[in-house]
Amino acid sequence: MTSDADMSPWRFSVAPMMDWTDRHCRVFHRVLSRRARLYTEMVTANAVIHGDRERLLGFDAVEHPVALQLGGSDPAALAEAARIGEDFGYDEINLNCGCPSDRVQGGHFGACLMAEPERVADCVAAMKAVVRVPVTVKCRIGIDDQDPEPALDRFADAVVAAGTDALIVHARKAWLQGLSPRENREIPPLDYDRVFRLKARFPALPLAINGGIASMSEAEALLVPREGVRLDGVMLGRAAYQSPALLREVDPALFGEPALVPDGMAALEAYLPYVERQLAAGIRLSSITRHVLGLFQAVPGARQFRRHLSVEAVKPGAGLDVLRDAMALVAARRGTGDIAA
Repeated sequence: MTSDADMSPWRFSVAPMMDWTDRHCRVFHRVLSRRARLYTEMVTANAVIHGDRERLLGFDAVEHPVALQLGGSDPAALAEAARIGEDFGYDEINLNCGCPSDRVQGGHFGACLMAEPERVADCVAAMKAVVRVPVTVKCRIGIDDQDPEPALDRFADAVVAAGTDALIVHARKAWLQGLSPRENREIPPLDYDRVFRLKARFPALPLAINGGIASMSEAEALLVPREGVRLDGVMLGRAAYQSPALLREVDPALFGEPALVPDGMAALEAYLPYVERQLAAGIRLSSITRHVLGLFQAVPGARQFRRHLSVEAVKPGAGLDVLRDAMALVAARRGTGDIAA
């Protein structure tokens, strides 16, 4: 086990995911791991500057360490948005250079910026000039017909020269035409070795890997050195969201610390006070509980748990009793199976 002093702040993180990693999701994930680094959904720089900042940027203090992911390609706008994000208390500002959706391309940011490393470098430098927190970049290994060897090297050379504090690499290409965002997460082949080769070129650069990691054992395997090259961290996306119970394994497996909660039921009990506060603030129960639906996968009572929340939490006026009733459906099966999920 790497000593705590040697551990990168990016040793384990949960990926920024549009429509998924909102503030309710992040608080729930924090209940499961004290150590995971959490990221917001991507927010455009212009939205931060001109929009409802509390709605877009507000977060609960328990989420720390938490990073704000920005989308954009204008250095001045990104610098202003980064400054606002730092003032809100975020621990890191991350620039999205990996999302391939049509909407993102239309705004000239996301994965299409892989073709413009000098522009990305200008953006990083502009943000670095106005904030004290780390400025990082999340990218792909390439896009479209790019050869990932020179393309990723050129991109990394530019952002490292501009002062990026870390690079998070989704280890597959993005196809901007012909594949949907979902297909871009599954069809282009993973190339973990390419990320290790990049780390070999930049041994001092904190470098984390993302893409296709489905379990903690796979995450641990990627932190094992290959030919003397050791990555600094792993980032989980869909697996962490769809099977949140695996986040209970993060602290013991990667940090040598006891799990924060003993099982899924304890996690929900710890989450209840937050849910109650949000309900009192006028938030719909379904907006909160949609993030816990996958907690009891393969556990007796899981199907009833999901069904109850899916049907009842969306009803007007649904309250904490709906979540408690769903939990009781799992608890009732204690005698027929382990609920320590």
